[in-house]
Amino acid sequence: MLIQFNKYQGTGNDFVLLDNRDNRYDFFTKEQVAFLCNRHFGIGADGLILLNKKEGFDFEMKYFNADGAEGSMCGNGARCIIKFAYNSGIKKNTYRFTACDGEHEAEIDINALVRLKMNDVDKVETYLNHFVVNTGSPHFIKYSGDVTNMDVKASGKSIRYSKEFAEKGINVNFIETVDDDKIYVRTYERGVEDETLSCGTGVTASALVAAHNENGFNHVKVKTQGGNLSVEFDKKDDNHFENIWLIGPATFVFKGEIIIEN
Repeated sequence: MLIQFNKYQGTGNDFVLLDNRDNRYDFFTKEQVAFLCNRHFGIGADGLILLNKKEGFDFEMKYFNADGAEGSMCGNGARCIIKFAYNSGIKKNTYRFTACDGEHEAEIDINALVRLKMNDVDKVETYLNHFVVNTGSPHFIKYSGDVTNMDVKASGKSIRYSKEFAEKGINVNFIETVDDDKIYVRTYERGVEDETLSCGTGVTASALVAAHNENGFNHVKVKTQGGNLSVEFDKKDDNHFENIWLIGPATFVFKGEIIIEN
């Protein structure tokens, strides 16, 4: 079957995006998704996203990990699908869409940055002086003194496959404080099973943990391997965060066609 695809990236986190509003791509198997995401034999991406119709909303986002399994929420992927929706004729000031973790809002600001509203967070767990936060996807967060020179793949894999997390899997973030309102984050992602250049839900979780204001409004700048993001939120206390917005670029890379076997 002939597949017509678009490739987008958000701070280096890249995705295959397909317009599935006519349900033409409902048939995908896990193996086919993994093939399309394969960087040697397919298109190459950290994940695949379907733009689906959804009554009462602008669209539905359906996300698959690079291994072909249906994934949890993807913040950078959601920002990319907003740009894709806009370029596909769904032109809005404010978007309302659904993903696996529920309803979301988004907008494209005057600087062409995509602002994505994440779900509220009501729990931050501590684990051996580190943190576990779910921002639509589960994240382990560890402060590290020298993130630049870390072997993120080896260190992240050891935590992701530890006995505590191996069954369900977890994403692993290593963060370093740059200054009072900026952090540097590198992430090992489950489903990709490697470091990605950026992870939106991981950046969000890390920013919540690194809030510079004890309570109230926070704006945290985040450096990733693939570029810069920022996270805005209202901190109620150490376990409750509201009005969380992930902000950053989402860029069209290329489009094309590929044939896969049915």
